[in-house]
Amino acid sequence: MKTHHIIFAWIIVLVSMASCNTAPDLGIFEGNGDIGKVGHAGSVQFDPSGNSYTISGGGTNMWFESDELHYVWKQMSGDLSISADIRWVGEGLEPHRKACLIIRQDLDTGSVYVDAAVHGDGLTSIQYRGVTGGVTREVQANISSPSGVRIEKEGDYLSLSVDMGDGSFRPTGGTFKLPFNEPFYVGLGVCAHNNDNLETAIFSNVEIETLNPVPDSLKSIESTLETISVASFDRRVVYHTQSHIEAPNWTPDGSSLVYNSGGLLYRIPVKGGDPEPIPTGFATRINNDHGISPDGTRLVISDQTETRRSLIYTLPLEGGDPKKITPTGPSYWHGWSPDGKTLTYCAEREGNYDVYTIPVNGGKEKRLTTADGLDDGPEYSPDGKYIYFNSVRTGTMQIWRMKADGSEQEQVTTDEYNDWFAHPSPDGRWIVYVTFGTDVPAGSHPPNKDVMLRLMNLETGEVQVMARLFGGQGTINVPSWSPDSENIAFVSYRLR
Repeated sequence: MKTHHIIFAWIIVLVSMASCNTAPDLGIFEGNGDIGKVGHAGSVQFDPSGNSYTISGGGTNMWFESDELHYVWKQMSGDLSISADIRWVGEGLEPHRKACLIIRQDLDTGSVYVDAAVHGDGLTSIQYRGVTGGVTREVQANISSPSGVRIEKEGDYLSLSVDMGDGSFRPTGGTFKLPFNEPFYVGLGVCAHNNDNLETAIFSNVEIETLNPVPDSLKSIESTLETISVASFDRRVVYHTQSHIEAPNWTPDGSSLVYNSGGLLYRIPVKGGDPEPIPTGFATRINNDHGISPDGTRLVISDQTETRRSLIYTLPLEGGDPKKITPTGPSYWHGWSPDGKTLTYCAEREGNYDVYTIPVNGGKEKRLTTADGLDDGPEYSPDGKYIYFNSVRTGTMQIWRMKADGSEQEQVTTDEYNDWFAHPSPDGRWIVYVTFGTDVPAGSHPPNKDVMLRLMNLETGEVQVMARLFGGQGTINVPSWSPDSENIAFVSYRLR
């Protein structure tokens, strides 16, 4: 009898231990756990009735070179989307606590990842780390506190969509390129942003969908007007639209951006809002070569209305009747001298495209380059001593510069890529330009290509990749620096 009692007692203990060690029900996910050195262990509770997950997480941050969070995940491959409605539990202690949809390469603290992050204060962004142990970047959406968010992974491109309460997701813009090796991890995460705390969020209506390929011929273009910080390379969405827009200029007072779309010009506040058309009289075929005078009083446009060949005109900044500057075309404006007296442009004359200048009120044009092939994109340095331009004379499109009178032409970039449209910063420290891959012919700058925005330090010659995106023609054709040299405006695209 004594032996039987002992055996029965051990059975009770073993059953009890098995019950304590049973893994939580994770619904569609496979595993969960803390990443990084969190101060308090996180947890997850799954409610199948609402397909919801209540996740508590600690950790200092998901930023810089490493992450601390609680993560609920499954391994997957291929193109997919993950979406959820997100609601914080309680007011919390940190405005930058993060509830996220996350795709990670692995479960290490410094993993390559992308997330759709809803912060405690409502800030919504798509964040990413492009290399293991590298710094984190973000693209801030121009909306706050959505009821739902979704990440879409199509090939190597990642994008963010939000639901503002009407039950439908709409893209926020700011798509970027980030390859993942298969398989990768997909799931939900919470970071307290203070390692002494635990923060809790509820993810409901969680759904993971496999995305089937759609031919590009059945897709339409979407455009996103963005700014990017020189200090951090973080991006912020100004405006997202189903229309095709191009080539933002930054007004000298720093308050607005001007871009072209459908042959017209539009102005929009840098902080976001509704674009307003700029009256341009008869000129209704304006292309993406336009800009603003150094004193902020006039616009310059390149328009094809009169002759179907691009000619250059000026008009008041607020709009008005265009005044013709170049009687001969095609002529494509690119730069305005700092003293406001001279325009520089690319023009085709007798079968060759070269760089020219002309007095701002019209007169005789002066040819500055004579090399065979295409010379394009001329723009003055802020001190007026140099004109930067791109030239195909070496076999690939590279950035060059010359004295303002056309003398002392010298090559600036030397690599295997095709570099276009160098824009010097107002403080003279940098040039930013768009780079096409070797798959693009050297003399062309087509739309809808994988491109890089690159930044060169003019003192050291160091070149950094600011962003990898889908773009090209229209992304950054014309001067687009903020007047304080801290940000650059550009357009990214998506076929959807």
